[in-house]
Amino acid sequence: MDSNTQLLVFGIILFILVCGLVYFIYSFISKDETLKGLTEEHKKLLRSFNDLDEQARLIVRTDLELTKAREEMDKRLNALNALQRSSRQISQALNENEIFQKLTSNLFEDLGFSRALIATRGEDNQLKIRLNVSYKQLRIDSILKEFEAEEFFKSSFNFYSSNNTPTKIRERIIQIFEAEFFILSPVLTQTGSVGFVFVGNRYNASMVTQGDEELITILAGQIGQSIENARLFEKVFRSTQELELKVAERTKQLAAALDQVNQVSKKKSEFISAVSHELRTPLTSIKGYAAILIAGKIGELPVAVKERLAKINTHSDNLVGLINNLLDIARIESGRHEMKFGLYKVKSVVENVADLLTPQVTAKGVKLQISVPENIDEIYIDTSQAERVFINLLSNATKFTPAQGTITIAAAPTVENGFVTFSVSDTGIGIPEDDLKKLFSEFFRVDNEINQNVKGTGLGLVLAKNIVQAHHGRMWVESKVGVGTTFFFTLPVSVVAFDNTTIEKINAP
Repeated sequence: MDSNTQLLVFGIILFILVCGLVYFIYSFISKDETLKGLTEEHKKLLRSFNDLDEQARLIVRTDLELTKAREEMDKRLNALNALQRSSRQISQALNENEIFQKLTSNLFEDLGFSRALIATRGEDNQLKIRLNVSYKQLRIDSILKEFEAEEFFKSSFNFYSSNNTPTKIRERIIQIFEAEFFILSPVLTQTGSVGFVFVGNRYNASMVTQGDEELITILAGQIGQSIENARLFEKVFRSTQELELKVAERTKQLAAALDQVNQVSKKKSEFISAVSHELRTPLTSIKGYAAILIAGKIGELPVAVKERLAKINTHSDNLVGLINNLLDIARIESGRHEMKFGLYKVKSVVENVADLLTPQVTAKGVKLQISVPENIDEIYIDTSQAERVFINLLSNATKFTPAQGTITIAAAPTVENGFVTFSVSDTGIGIPEDDLKKLFSEFFRVDNEINQNVKGTGLGLVLAKNIVQAHHGRMWVESKVGVGTTFFFTLPVSVVAFDNTTIEKINAP
């Protein structure tokens, strides 16, 4: 092979080698870039895996916390329900013993405590155990003794096993009550602390939470409020009993006094009746002799003597009228006056009275009006006695009403409770307010110019009111000085209304 050929072959081989080297270099560079890309991807995958692992751990922690929170929430709800039931029950208690009978160990188990003590002070100011959960009697006696010895227990502060309570006090409470985790809350009333509520757990229990503290504080407050309510109820109950005893005693005294008054009234009526009867006999003789002398049956008398005998006769008639009124009042008050009841037409009764007194009214120049509704037909009365009421009131109205005045006899348009209300009104001088209360008193007469010039007994209105009350009705008066006076009285419309009316209604104002 010649040299040219060799060079050509050498060149070709060299070219092939160069191309191979270039390809190798290119391949190496390409693989290096791929390796770098793979490394980056690996790093990205590793970061993603770490993120997923962290998220998984976070999810697990969150799930555990949620589970714990749900359990705590369920526990809190159960505790709140138990506290609500107990609060409702103790708030209805009427005495202190009943309050603590409604508090049971189950409540404190629901609240999450294995130990509980409730103590309050009685009237002797000594602490008394009201509820005990898991404490022996010997230990209770020791607790009360040590509790009384510590001044800080007498405050109104809550003590907890948390860091809020000073270390010395916390250690002292743990020592006294033998509970590492605790809540000690005072029972407060308006007068101050009256006891305490203690709840706690031993060393192997969970710590007390803020929610536990709030629940026990609420319970202690509810107990304090219930104690105050029970004591207030007891005080009111005792006061009521004392008041009832006083009322009973006073009622007994009043009954005895009323009995004495009735006896005095009866004796007064009997005395008036006896005296009146005794007076009628000499008055009858006086009138008889005066009539004989006036008639001249034993000889003619001088005119002056006849005038004086006429005055004797007139005054005797006045005395007879006074005695008759006294007898009637005494008989009616004692129930010995025989009343003859029956149904009578209202218009007939009123018109008869008006016809009887019309001359007297007309002579004084006074106008008489009658107003009786058509629907008021009959009344159940003793007609003679009822007419005396109308006559008495109409006579008084005529006496105190000046000329050109008006007197009105009226009946109410409606019947109420079986009674019709009548009224006799005038436009006279009126009655002072201070005298209205005395108007129906025996022998009382209003001090005015007319009464000073016209004689009277002061028994007419008393008799009229007694007659109305004998009909189971009532009488009252309204008046204004210078305007006029109206007397009201009620009478039954039937025997049913008469029989169904009680004495209390009769005596009502």
